[in-house]
Amino acid sequence: MKSESARVTTAEEARFRVSYPNSTPRAVKVIALDRKAEAVVKRLLQLPWNGASFFTASAFAAAPDQGASFSMTGWLADLAGLAKNLLDEVDTADLVVMVATAGENAQAASIIGEACSLKRVMTTALIVGGANASDEVLSKTLSHLRPWALMLVIANADDYIEDMLIALRA
Repeated sequence: MKSESARVTTAEEARFRVSYPNSTPRAVKVIALDRKAEAVVKRLLQLPWNGASFFTASAFAAAPDQGASFSMTGWLADLAGLAKNLLDEVDTADLVVMVATAGENAQAASIIGEACSLKRVMTTALIVGGANASDEVLSKTLSHLRPWALMLVIANADDYIEDMLIALRA
């Protein structure tokens, strides 16, 4: 009797093999939610990526006042400062990664999270500056991100964000 390893390498079993790579590049959208996170995202932009796009929502840290007009068109900007339509960007995404700094305002996560929920796009939130932040400061940021992130990571160092994006196939 042949071993399992010997049996699966036969020509008869070869017809069941997949003849193409098992993973395709993802369309990952990385969004900085505050000014400090924007600096981290700008540094990440300089590295080679498979299909990641980088944006900032820092100019839109809070939802519009009640009664004010609301538009998804200007909720994002690429790192060159050009306005982007949030729904268009989410529409073309496989994954949205929100990057926030511990203690900073991360209220934009609710707008981005709602858009991702509407389009059924997976979300991940990464918090930088966790090593030096108090529990109270972390709780403030977590309260904005937790409802909208399927995976939430508190990073002690900015380098960890790069490692996470690589692991997420950005």
